[in-house]
Amino acid sequence: MQVIKSRNETIKGPDDWFTGDVYIDNIKSPSDASRFMVVIIHFTPGARTSWHTHPHGQTLYVTEGVGYIGRRGGKVEEIRPGDIVHIEPGEDHWHGATATNFMTHIAMNEIDENGSPATWGQHVTDEEYRQ
Repeated sequence: MQVIKSRNETIKGPDDWFTGDVYIDNIKSPSDASRFMVVIIHFTPGARTSWHTHPHGQTLYVTEGVGYIGRRGGKVEEIRPGDIVHIEPGEDHWHGATATNFMTHIAMNEIDENGSPATWGQHVTDEEYRQ
């Protein structure tokens, strides 16, 4: 058995990337051996990401609470624990908690050749969030 002790502290998500209070726990950082990364993201009620894309797509696994996910030109969908969301490379989207619930998900994606996991856009408006 091998136990890897946590050395990472929870960080607050950057205001440029999120609306509301969002907290991030790093599980796996990219390295020379693997461009894969995994984080746990905790959204407080009403908190959400900005519009963004991922160069190699993204997979989300909802672990707690109730949230929303929206994609450009599509409808906003509710997501709950156990739901798995596959986001295509380059698909403009956002995700976050409902207005009355916390939501936590595991986010898995790969960085590009420049070391970036995402390209961030504008904040999701209240109107876009409420659709």
